[in-house]
Formats: sequence, structure tokens, C-alpha cells
Amino acid sequence: MASNAGYSHSPMLKKRDDFEDILEERRTSSDLRYALRCYTPALYKGVTPCHSGLLKSMVLQSDQLTYVIRQISKETGKATADVQEEASAILEEMAHSLKLNTVRFFAFSLCKVFKTLFKSICVNEEGIQRLQQAIKEHPVVLLPSHRSYMDFLLMSYLLFTYELSLPVIAAGMDFMGMKVIGEMLRMSGAFFIRRSFGGDQLYWTVFSEYVRTMLKIGYAPVEFFLEGTRSRTAKSLTPKLGLLNIAMDPFLKGEVYDVHVVPVSISYERILEETLYARELLGIPKPKESTSGLFKARKVLSEDYGSIHVYFGQPVSVRSLAEGRVNRRQFNLLPRHIPTRPGEDVQSFVSDSAYKLVRLQEENMVLKPWVLLASLLLQNHHQNQDHQDQNQDQGMAVDQLTEQALWLRNVSRQYGAFLHWPDHVPPSEVVSSSLSLHGGLVRLCEGRVHLAVERAAGPSSPGEALSPVTPGEELLNQAVVLLSCASYRNQALHVFLRPALLASALHAAASTQKHEVFNSFSFLRNMFSNEFILCPGATVQDFEEACFLLVKTGVLQVTQHEVLVTESGHRTLSFLTNMLDPFLQGYQVVCRFLCEEATETLTEKLFIPAVRKFIIKRLLAGSLRYTEVLSSDLQKNSLAALLRLGAVQKIKGADPETLKVDTEMVSSLEDTLGGKLPTQKAVAARL
Repeated sequence: MASNAGYSHSPMLKKRDDFEDILEERRTSSDLRYALRCYTPALYKGVTPCHSGLLKSMVLQSDQLTYVIRQISKETGKATADVQEEASAILEEMAHSLKLNTVRFFAFSLCKVFKTLFKSICVNEEGIQRLQQAIKEHPVVLLPSHRSYMDFLLMSYLLFTYELSLPVIAAGMDFMGMKVIGEMLRMSGAFFIRRSFGGDQLYWTVFSEYVRTMLKIGYAPVEFFLEGTRSRTAKSLTPKLGLLNIAMDPFLKGEVYDVHVVPVSISYERILEETLYARELLGIPKPKESTSGLFKARKVLSEDYGSIHVYFGQPVSVRSLAEGRVNRRQFNLLPRHIPTRPGEDVQSFVSDSAYKLVRLQEENMVLKPWVLLASLLLQNHHQNQDHQDQNQDQGMAVDQLTEQALWLRNVSRQYGAFLHWPDHVPPSEVVSSSLSLHGGLVRLCEGRVHLAVERAAGPSSPGEALSPVTPGEELLNQAVVLLSCASYRNQALHVFLRPALLASALHAAASTQKHEVFNSFSFLRNMFSNEFILCPGATVQDFEEACFLLVKTGVLQVTQHEVLVTESGHRTLSFLTNMLDPFLQGYQVVCRFLCEEATETLTEKLFIPAVRKFIIKRLLAGSLRYTEVLSSDLQKNSLAALLRLGAVQKIKGADPETLKVDTEMVSSLEDTLGGKLPTQKAVAARL
């Protein structure tokens, strides 16, 4: 484990494309002319476009679906015609019906909306040119990051703007409940799928055959979200593999020469749903998607949401990824229309590819100055709480915040962050502009910046009755602001994660001996592999990357046997450990809850409300430092980690499944997370 010998590439060497603002032209020319202009995109190998009805016929007549229909008919005793009708109904409910007139309507409407909401929408033109070439030569899969409802509208808008083939987009069934809007989405290229299929073989076959057919004939780029759902925390989510498996299948079975996968990174300066997400994480249910809800949300049009950066990454060849990894001859052993479960090598290949693709999305996310400011303000808020009454946040002097932001800007750039900090603008202006854009989360008072977590306001007019606010309600109101800020901090986590794991490992390790530090790093990385995107089997590589970055920036000296902190490295290490601390405390408090309050009737469904109640009690008592531990995302990930490690088990056969807690192991993990070193070796051995 040399400190940097094994880590061959520096993120700083990566060339970044230039961006252009596509709204600039829209602000000075006719939106109607733009929407109605001649639209003739280049197609895959010059194929003749086929309409959605013909596509459905091809799916229903496919060998695989015909085979499965016969099998289901034999197994259930249903008439083949009835099963065929069922398949046809599934496809009718699922399929898109792309209509250019609807696309033009959306193009016109979105021009108006985007110009109102955003200062700019910046796109890397070189990425668009690469995509255009890929669409002509191969079936293409688009994989955008997913942080907002806006993502799939934005993607179609961009492809229409650049005269590229419009994508067909996998969308959740809940959008169908939006009546008029749902049908309009269908006519602009959305196809609707259930969130889970259970064991419904017919549904799975119709769905997979539909996607495969579109890829095999080069019908259009297929677009889906690798994370499966929107991230409420702005962290990348563990990739879902089902759709990626299907998308790679035509290549693996030799039905196409190659498939090109294009990761797309969409970065928002301010998220439309920031408060909604924070409330969801606190257990306030998501409003049901509805057309009326959409119109009620029109008030957002009066707000400023800053800029969007969209980076179309290098197309990734599935053929190149699979070279030396997958033996495709295994698919010749059976006729292709007979469904087979992918072998372990295929499953492992698809999983590794998914993690690589999410990492590519992360690397090309464009970070705005507010991401750095939110990180610093959160850390300062928690430090203030340690020394002050919890409701008296002393804030930070603007000058001090600016100085720290410039320091962090330089650190993040050295770590390879794709940072959009306008260097031609004075730093004080960059900071004040960011604070102004996020005025709902911060307050500026007498030259100091405070997070907007002040005590609940009194009556708004004389004589108005003051409705009493309980301490619990006040805590949740403050948590909305803190979780919203945390979601912006989380945008930078991929930049700092590996160095932060190493900083925390140094803090917890029994000595500065390299093998001790590595063991501590390995434990933390394993513990958090449900929380962050950490490629399976890459522990040594991640450790070497972290060492390389911290040595390069003068924070550490790494010899063959020791990892030593330099005199100038303490400031960086303190920032990095504080970055990871809320997650450490979140996992610790879940362990404490399971040891103290888990009963024999605890189920996965009851876990979140019960642990939330436990946390609120401790936050109000002042025994917890981080309000962010109220995030249900953090709680679910910590339970998933404990289930994966065997510290908690689901008891099969019980209805609903109950959770059985190994209190000794959970307590041992809690101690290790808290840096109680005597138990570390024992826990490491058990892992």
C-alpha cells in the first residue's frame, strides 16, 4: 500500500469542456418560432422512424414474449389468448405515444418557465457533439443524475434544442395519476413502469422486451435514472441494476454490436424542492402528484433559482466495459428467446459498471459557491452550539466566511472538484450573491451570517393569538433548514469523501502505524458503503487515493509504515472529520436505539417512526450534536448496513417481517464508531 504509487490519475489532469448558456438566445428571439422550427434529428444508422403502434406490435410478436405467454398458459391453465390480452393491456398502460406536436407545446412552455426560474442553463457543447455522433452509430442509453422533478423535462428540452433524437424515458406510475399532465408526458416520450414488479413474470417480460426492442432497432435513445428515484439528500444513491441489466442485454446476447451509455450530470444552484425534500426526510408525507398540485406550485415562478449546469459525459462503450469480464458464449447455450437468469459474472459486471457510471456522474457535477458556504456554515453552527445556548447561533462574520470559503475553494480544486466559482468577480460579491439566492436558509444581521433556525415567530399582527409551538415542533422547523443546508453540503461529499474517511480513520486508529490506519479506514468504508458511492472491492484503491490527495496538499506525510499529520494539516483534517461526523453520530444513535429500545415486535415499517421519536428526545435533552441525524435517509442506510453486516436480521416467515437484533454486535459497532479503540480489532475481525 504505497501512499500514491498505485493511484495513477489525478482528477486535476481531466480536461473540462466549455459551457454555453442556451437561455441567452431564448431571451432575444421568438419562443414560438423556436418551438415550431423544422426538426429533423439524425437517426441511428439512418433507420426509418417507426411509430409507437408498430413498436408495440413488434414487442407483442417477439419470440421471448410469445414463449413466456405459452409457459404462463401451461402453468396457470389460462387460455393463451387471455394471457396475450393481459400482455397487451400491460403494454398499453406502459408504452409511450410520442407526438411531435406535444413536444413542441412543451418546448414553448418550458422556454417561458425556464427563463422565469433560472438565470442560465449551461450545457457542454462538446458533450452534445459526442452524443450526436454516438446516436448515429450505436443504440444509446442516457443516464442523467436525478435531483429534481425538472430533470426529465430538462433532458428532452435540451435534446430538442440541439436537434437530437428525443429520448424515451422510464417514469414511475405515480405520474399517471396526473390525468392531463400524465398523458402529455406519455406523448412527449415517457413510458410508465411500476416501482416494483414482485414476482409478476408477464409484467417483467413485457417491460424488458419493450426496452430491448427499442435498443435493438435503434428506435430512440432510452433514458432512465440509474438511482431509481430522486435523491432527497443530493447524495448519489446506490444504483438500481434492473434497467441497466436490460439495457446491456442486447449486446451481451450478440443482438447489437455495442451499446453506448452516456452519464449526464445535472447540477442545480438552487433546488426547487429543497423544503419539500427536507420535510419528507422528517416523515412529512410527499404530496401525491396531481395536475391541481402542479398549478398550486405556480408560486415558485416568482422565485430565483440561479443557474443549472448540464454536463453530457463521454459515451461509455458496453463492449469495452465487458472485455475480459463477461464470456458471451454462455448466451449461445440456449435459444435467446428462453429467459435465463444472469450468471454471477454478468451480475457482478453490471453492478461494477453501475458504480463506475454513478462515479462518472459525480465527477462531472458542477459545484456552486453555495455548496462550500453551506458546508462551512453548518460546521460553524454545530461548533457554536457546543459553546452557546442551542437557540443562540452566533453566526459567522461575512469576512471570516469569505476567507474560509476561499481556503475551501482552493482545497476542493486540489481534490479535483468541478467548481464553478467566477474568478473574475471579487470574492465578497460571489459570497453575497450566493447568500442572497439562498435567503430562505440564511439571515444576514450586523455583518454576521446566521442559519435561519431562529425561534418560532410570535403573532404577525397586534391582537392575533399566538399558537403555542411545542419544543418538538420547533426542533422540526429548525431541522427543515438544517437538512436543506445539508443537502447542498452533500453535493460536495464525493470530492471530500475518501480524504474524510482517512481523516476519521486517523482520529480513531490506535496508532499512526499505516496498517492500523488502513484497518480503521477499511472499517469505516465498509460501514458506510450503503451511505455513499464506494465501488465494491476498491478499498485499497480508495485508501491510496485519499493518501495521495492529502500528501499532495501537504496535510500528511506517508512513509512505508506510518501516516503522519503535518503541522499545517490540522485545519484540513478538522474540516474533513467534521464533514463525516453527522453520519458517524447518525449510525451511533441508531445502534443505541436498537440496543436500548428494540422490542421483539419491531418491524422495518415501525423502525423509522420509533427511531425518530428516540432521536427527538435526545436532541431536546442536548445529548446529540447533529440535528441532521433526524434524516430518514440516514436512518434507513444505517439499518441497511447493520442488516448487511449481520448485526440485525429479518426473521422470515413472520408477517410482517420482524427485526432480530444482535445487541452485543450492535453495541460493539457503536463503540467502534465512537472511537472506543479496544473493541476495534474485535469488530474488524467480525466484519
